[in-house]
Amino acid sequence: HPMSYNQRVIPAMANIPRSPLAPKSFPRIPPVDGVRISSLAAGLRYSGRRDLFVAETAPGTSVAGIFTKSKTASAPVEWSQRAVRRGRGRCLVVNAGNANAFTGRSGRETVAATAHCLGELSRCAPDQVLMASTGVIGEPLSSEQIIAALPIAYRGLKASGWRHAAEAICTTDTFPKGAVRTAVVGRTPVRLVGIAKGSGMIAPDMATMLAFLFTDAALPRPVLRKLLRDANEETFNAITVDGDTSTSDTVLLFATGSAPHRAVTSSNNPHLRGFRTALTDLMRDLAQQIVRDGEGASKFIEVNVRGAESNAAARRIAMAIANSPLVKTAIAGEDPNWGRIVMAIGKAGEAADRDRLAIDFGGITVAREGMQAPNYVEKRAARYMKQREIEITVDVGIGRGRFTAWTCDLTHGYISINADYRT
Repeated sequence: HPMSYNQRVIPAMANIPRSPLAPKSFPRIPPVDGVRISSLAAGLRYSGRRDLFVAETAPGTSVAGIFTKSKTASAPVEWSQRAVRRGRGRCLVVNAGNANAFTGRSGRETVAATAHCLGELSRCAPDQVLMASTGVIGEPLSSEQIIAALPIAYRGLKASGWRHAAEAICTTDTFPKGAVRTAVVGRTPVRLVGIAKGSGMIAPDMATMLAFLFTDAALPRPVLRKLLRDANEETFNAITVDGDTSTSDTVLLFATGSAPHRAVTSSNNPHLRGFRTALTDLMRDLAQQIVRDGEGASKFIEVNVRGAESNAAARRIAMAIANSPLVKTAIAGEDPNWGRIVMAIGKAGEAADRDRLAIDFGGITVAREGMQAPNYVEKRAARYMKQREIEITVDVGIGRGRFTAWTCDLTHGYISINADYRT
């Protein structure tokens, strides 16, 4: 391989201890009509592991995307935002190890050079090439290394290899993340697959980190965009690890149009009910995998908020609980300190009736009518907190608003990983 990297070396993902919350195995992901993928070790930052992912889709593929709202968004985000507006996506290139964020003119030039190179290889316009990068912020990304790797990656395009692709986009992840679902549009079966990465800097403000979804359904961009945004609100936009939003957050959904179903021109078409459900389920699976791989995580936490003034209010309360360092450290310490839940509800700034407030831990009644439940037994709750998966349910006693968020605990491991991230 002609490429090398002359700066610091970061160990392969396999050298990082696997999260105790990880799924048992990577799913078997079959081919998707109209999609070919490739991944390789380009030597951009890591030693001995894949760090470049390339995908090519069939001519006419439509694409929709959601991106970070960060005011310091990366050069690939800005490029892909413009490309998505045109609605066509023929190629995708993703690198790990360098976010190409806060890199000024050189970052933009690297993005443009990459798009032109892959466009020539695929014989498509550069604005049909989408990009994403993840890794360290503020370090220049060499266009020469990527351009040298692209012909090799392009020659290796094939219908299989999803696990390797998922590994290639990882940074501090301890396991690759993938999912597959099937649905029926009209009477035609269609397939949906996705890969994602994320472990830290997870506080969605649109999506989170990186996720790439592919389907053989024939859906125009306006329909695709509405389906993606709706599903995103209760999946990627319902998770948090540490309260920090990335400069690189990108979710892209490609529809190749290879499935021979009848034309669909509205997202409300009843023929899309199954597809909508499958897409949401796929995205929820990937989103929860990101939480299960939270940096240093030892517990997966579900926060259910009910009885809020509105769904939006319920979301703000749920995320206030899920993002609270005091709540997350108490759970890490297996302490059923429900007073910290009360604190987080109060700081959310949403209406809550203190005298109707109810809190449950995994079905154990902790508080009712604004005070500790008469039959509450601390030892029982403490035993429950030793489990790997924790469920917190809150009823704020105001209305019918509801929302579910997912997070993880906060341990010493999070500090260690981030203190050593660049060394």
